[in-house]
Amino acid sequence: MAWKFDNPLGTLTTDDQNVSAKKLWNEETLGNITEDNKRLPQPVVGLMVLTIITAFMITFPLWGKRPTAAIYAPYIEMMSSPEVQGKSDAEAMAYIVSQVKASGFEWQSELERHPLEMDDLRLIRDQLIELKQQGVDLREYNVLGNKLVLANFEGNRRADGTVERYQPWWDKGYTIAGFFIIFFTIGVVTAIKRLPENSWQPTHGGH
Repeated sequence: MAWKFDNPLGTLTTDDQNVSAKKLWNEETLGNITEDNKRLPQPVVGLMVLTIITAFMITFPLWGKRPTAAIYAPYIEMMSSPEVQGKSDAEAMAYIVSQVKASGFEWQSELERHPLEMDDLRLIRDQLIELKQQGVDLREYNVLGNKLVLANFEGNRRADGTVERYQPWWDKGYTIAGFFIIFFTIGVVTAIKRLPENSWQPTHGGH
């Protein structure tokens, strides 16, 4: 199966293969169901683009990095600070959030995308403290409801043989969706351009 790329928007097939394809196209009646070699209608192209855009918009809330235990560690530490004692939950949470933000926390953007309330912190506090005492990497634990669970990722192996459990850069929703759309579009265009140029129309054996 040879390819040619001198006119990729016309056809990707060599001349001899086009001759063979035209001959087969004219001789095969497909049970009297004829199929012309016309361009893909613009409304169909528009519908495909609209479908892709709609799919992106619907799945947008699912995109992004999953919240890890590491991003809430400063919150948990400040829960025991004297400045927080005696405040209401709302006041204490507002104080903690403002102090962590002012400190220039490296994962501040993730905290803003995954905010918690004081009751949420109480649910994961003991688990996070226990993990810190064990000396584990909190980035490898995801917050799943009221539990801290080991992330379901397998990355590089460390020197001690354990596996890194960090969320890979390409697994954040929008990246996978982008790859899928690119590969899907390339596949469809390639399949269409393997046909003879649309300037030629089959006669379907005179039908």
